Amino acid sequence: MSEGQILSRILATLSPSQAIVGPGDDAAVLAMPDGRVVATTDTLVHGPDFRLAWSSGFDLGWKSAAVNLSDIAAMGATPTALLVALAMPEQTAMSFVEQFAAGLRAACESLAPGCAVEGGDLTVSDTLTVAVTALGTLDGQSPVLRSGAGVGDVVAIAGTLGAAGRGLALLFDRFRDAEGFPCAIDFASLSETEAADMSAQLRPEPPVRLGRVAAAARATAMMDVSDGLVLDASRIADASGVSVSIQTSALGVDAPNALTGGEDHALLATFAHGSVLPEGFHAIGVIEARGSAPVMVDGRAFTGRGGWDPYGDWDATRG
Repeated sequence: MSEGQILSRILATLSPSQAIVGPGDDAAVLAMPDGRVVATTDTLVHGPDFRLAWSSGFDLGWKSAAVNLSDIAAMGATPTALLVALAMPEQTAMSFVEQFAAGLRAACESLAPGCAVEGGDLTVSDTLTVAVTALGTLDGQSPVLRSGAGVGDVVAIAGTLGAAGRGLALLFDRFRDAEGFPCAIDFASLSETEAADMSAQLRPEPPVRLGRVAAAARATAMMDVSDGLVLDASRIADASGVSVSIQTSALGVDAPNALTGGEDHALLATFAHGSVLPEGFHAIGVIEARGSAPVMVDGRAFTGRGGWDPYGDWDATRG
């Protein structure tokens, strides 16, 4: 099929444009009443970021949208538009592309109503690659940065921690062939709990709406937990010049995965001492003066592996 034919099938699947000028011209024209644009981008590459043996087109479309919507929410903003660049091998089935577009649409409608794909690009590549740029508006509020945490602030989380990490471990433990390469998932073999963990990995549901809620409650710092709680908490600690002290008793029954499992896309936020935490957030620790380590767990410096590092953790031999 030609690029134009592929594009027309994609546009027929996506939500109607919300822009002044939507897909079909050289660029979109978006209304930004606030006068400021919050922007983020994320790239998903076959191999280190997803495996086609495990992810359907719908899964990939959903996840591509969700991870970017979460970053916009982490700034205290409301997502308004996505720009999606898709690089595909020539043999990619049109049905996969349509499923991908359906996943994009469903994620936007479920997680950020009013946000839609407003443009993008198509090209050919030996490796399936998805690059998404998300845009958002602050609606007159100040952005919530990583650098605003102060000593005495309450550290809180919204969303689920650990499930995506368990889902990934399940994929590697049970759905690889004799040579170690990914194979099809037998969903019928999964328990209810395992199916939930698998869904958290393949179709994450970040609490996008709670980003604005946290901003309205005057969160002092916030970020998306995508690479693991400890690693991402250390980023707030470094940006703010403090230490983040976490209590494992607040993390549920699976503290190890909650601490280091990646791709949860929860929201990690800090609030001034004495604040009433907004709906959807619960306390997991406190901000302390900078000590010997950026992150303390149960009163001790955390020195183990803190989360996902794409430059150190991907095993290219596993395809």
